[in-house]
Amino acid sequence: MSPPRSGQSEQRSADTARRGDGDSRHDDRAARGGFVAHSGVGRAADAAIAAASDELIALSHSIHAEPELAFEETRSVAKVIAPLAARGFEIETGVAELPTAFRASYGSGELTVGLCAEYDALPELGHACGHNIIAASTTGAALGLAEVADALGITVVVLGTPAEESGGGKVLMLERGVFDDIAMALMAHPGPYDIVGARSLALADLSVVYHGREAHASAAPEEGRNAGDAITVAQVAIGLLRQHLRPGQQLHGIVGDGGVAPNIVPGRAELLYYLRAADSASLGELMRRASDCFEAGALATGCTHDIRTLAPTYTELTPDPALLSAYREQIADLGRTPIAPELEAQRPLGSTDMGNVTNVIPGIHPVIGIDADGAVTHQPGFAAASVNASADRAVIDAATALARTAIAVASDALHRDRLLQRLVQRQEEFR
Repeated sequence: MSPPRSGQSEQRSADTARRGDGDSRHDDRAARGGFVAHSGVGRAADAAIAAASDELIALSHSIHAEPELAFEETRSVAKVIAPLAARGFEIETGVAELPTAFRASYGSGELTVGLCAEYDALPELGHACGHNIIAASTTGAALGLAEVADALGITVVVLGTPAEESGGGKVLMLERGVFDDIAMALMAHPGPYDIVGARSLALADLSVVYHGREAHASAAPEEGRNAGDAITVAQVAIGLLRQHLRPGQQLHGIVGDGGVAPNIVPGRAELLYYLRAADSASLGELMRRASDCFEAGALATGCTHDIRTLAPTYTELTPDPALLSAYREQIADLGRTPIAPELEAQRPLGSTDMGNVTNVIPGIHPVIGIDADGAVTHQPGFAAASVNASADRAVIDAATALARTAIAVASDALHRDRLLQRLVQRQEEFR
């Protein structure tokens, strides 16, 4: 069923907020947490999220209990869609030709708010990045905004984005037009502490395959060309390169295939590597230097090699300042203390395909803190912490803060017009 409509008092409060009530200071006031929280639309959105809190926490726990890898998240998608469909969202599955991507829409306002849900897990570690929290908090924010969509003149869209850990679901959806009508894109990611202006690194996901020639490792080693040795030379070159990397540049990888038996000279071997950098330009430079190291392995051993990307390249996060400011106020109003803005750049989060979205669409990707008892993301301890009491609180706090952020910006005439104008410019570029 559809969410119940807010009363006339809430409608009047929303209209007042959008007009600024004749107060020239409304741009600043609309971003303050207390103003949004105590406005009619803010109270209505908060109440809708609070009413669904048990359901949202159960959703988080259920996704966590059945982790699914990239592009295989069928059960998780069904779990996220269920509460949205029950409240009147229009559901479209399999968008962008991706079976586990979806789009759920509610309302018909001119300003479209996009809320990104992630739900893929890590091999063997399960939800050690807490995507169960993301999926549940995004759902909660959508339910809160649906309650006030008509009053705010917005359309609420939940974008189910698969394969963030490896595969770049958002990049594929962005390239295939799923984000074309989105005026702002919001989500929050769990971590050991709260970070509003979270930073990420641009990333290239590479496979380097060496082709040599098999031979008996004892009886005729001279007839072989050792692809495993090519990996060794390349890894040594990469290790020596690390001394000369620019700040923010990183390389790390594993041997995906090193041969089949000790008595066979490996005729094929594979490196799987991530290259990261502070921005896309720096990543391009790193790619050129790393490619020379990979080539050195082939040259030294008489092998050939192929380099290919396994997933779309991720760009760095470029969050929208107005959305960041609004979120910072909302999260503080909820009693959280994020790290100081001047320290944010010192704590990059790894990489995310949300970076590609924020390079095209005004958006944010803050971190919502949970108590992980010293564990960090991609550790078993963080997976365990992703369903503890602090994680459950993070689901509700993130949902509330995201919904309030959208309300603050949608209620501000200056920023609303800015977002709509940018959307028009983007759409004109598509033609």
